[in-house]
Amino acid sequence: MNILETQKLCKNFSGLAALSHVDLTIEKGEIRGLIGPNGAGKTTLFNVISGYYKPSSGKVWFDGKDITGLKPNVTAGLGLVRTFQATILFHEMTVLQNVSLGFHIPLRPKFFSSLFNAPSHRRQNQEIYKKAHALLEFMELDAVKDELVKNLPHGNQRAIAILISLAANPKLLLLDEPFTGMNPKEKLDMMSRTRKIREQMNTTMIIVEHDMRAILELSDKITVLNYGEKIAEGLPQEIVENKNVIEAYLGMDEGV
Repeated sequence: MNILETQKLCKNFSGLAALSHVDLTIEKGEIRGLIGPNGAGKTTLFNVISGYYKPSSGKVWFDGKDITGLKPNVTAGLGLVRTFQATILFHEMTVLQNVSLGFHIPLRPKFFSSLFNAPSHRRQNQEIYKKAHALLEFMELDAVKDELVKNLPHGNQRAIAILISLAANPKLLLLDEPFTGMNPKEKLDMMSRTRKIREQMNTTMIIVEHDMRAILELSDKITVLNYGEKIAEGLPQEIVENKNVIEAYLGMDEGV
């Protein structure tokens, strides 16, 4: 069953086509790689799907609903959550406090209960911390829960940013370059965590990433953009052997 579908999705900026008639279909439980050279339209596609940009034309369906042009807070509430290339964290707070901030509380405490630290407000905070701790254990990061985020290595900071997104209980997670700046050990750890998220949390993922080893090993299928157009789609081995992809992207890096 499909969880996401785009139909002839276009996005123009001052007459420049950043996306041109992009059709995309993602199945539930899938890890989809999204690759292409710089300026290919990958982040723009993420922004249109998640509601940060309105499409110039075309449609976006998520979990059977037409979400075309809906704002990010609405799409996130439906279970479509994205991360960003830059790691956005509160560096003077602990890991546990950062992850706790990611939880959306369906029944928010009334103003006065929060102001006067009422028992209902305290119970709510305790429940959030329990959930945050459980997420940290799931990602094998509970050992650093009391550390200030600023003191952690880059790889752990990236993992925590993803944890904050998981706190929103996403059905579909859009990961924008999750491996950026990581050393080889950190990349292997993140790849393992990514598989764990899919297998044990049943979270579908689309990953924009320039690290081809990670994309090829993690992805069930790969979609390739170039100049805002989809030029190829298929299994990792098919993409590696695709002449158009080699010319547009893979051929730019002799080490791939």
